[in-house]
Amino acid sequence: MGIELELRQRNTVVRRSYEHGETLALALDTLVPPGQGRLSQIDPYRDTRFTESDAQAALPEIAALVDKCTSPFQEAALLDLAAMLKACATTPGGCLWFIGD
Repeated sequence: MGIELELRQRNTVVRRSYEHGETLALALDTLVPPGQGRLSQIDPYRDTRFTESDAQAALPEIAALVDKCTSPFQEAALLDLAAMLKACATTPGGCLWFIGD
């Protein structure tokens, strides 16, 4: 199980992150309370799309999760996700795709 990230603008991939896939999936699974917040909507087995507004709403959730990290690998995965969310929130017409296994 892993989650790859792609920031797309008008069907063009403008930024991607594939290096933290498994760690990101596990971090979201263990640190995000089910049914709470935007990040709980990410499905590790299917593709999930966040719009600019979804990304903006999810950003505050990341800070709380980083405080709960149990390894530097989890922290790196969540900080990478935070960077991708920020990029999406500031990209006109941008969508962040979570590509599940």
